[in-house]
Amino acid sequence: MKINAIARETPYLCANFMKKITDYRKLLGVQKDAELKELKSIYRNLMKDWHPDKFQDSEEAKLEAETKSKEIIEAYHFLVSIAPETLALSIDEYTQTTANCGIADYNWAGLVLTVHFLDGSAYEYFGVPKAIYVKLVNADSPGRFARRHIFGSFPYRNIAKLQTA
Repeated sequence: MKINAIARETPYLCANFMKKITDYRKLLGVQKDAELKELKSIYRNLMKDWHPDKFQDSEEAKLEAETKSKEIIEAYHFLVSIAPETLALSIDEYTQTTANCGIADYNWAGLVLTVHFLDGSAYEYFGVPKAIYVKLVNADSPGRFARRHIFGSFPYRNIAKLQTA
């Protein structure tokens, strides 16, 4: 079976990825079309409400606030990282990295492929089926394979910024 046929059979956004997005939006109380400015405002207001320092009366309430604030932070950072505005701002950097930098390392877990590049950047690709990962592992040139079959085919997010010299 050809790689492109496998990619077409697998939805680009796996169910877990979509559930994660939906759960994070629900946690923050934002709509699908929320812009970064609105997302940031809602995030700040929620962090004011759930900051652990506000819950000094009870240790139990403070622990709950710590847990909730960590969830809010994680949701905010994830939604910002996949927002079209964020991806548009970094498209030149992404294109430069995927076209010119070699792959330092990669791993796959549950339809999420993480690729680390030699320049220090790293990206997560969502909905990558195991069959494509196996082909990547067995490819003569993983970089060339990824450029042809992964980088332009699956949704991604930057998980490690470029290291500056």
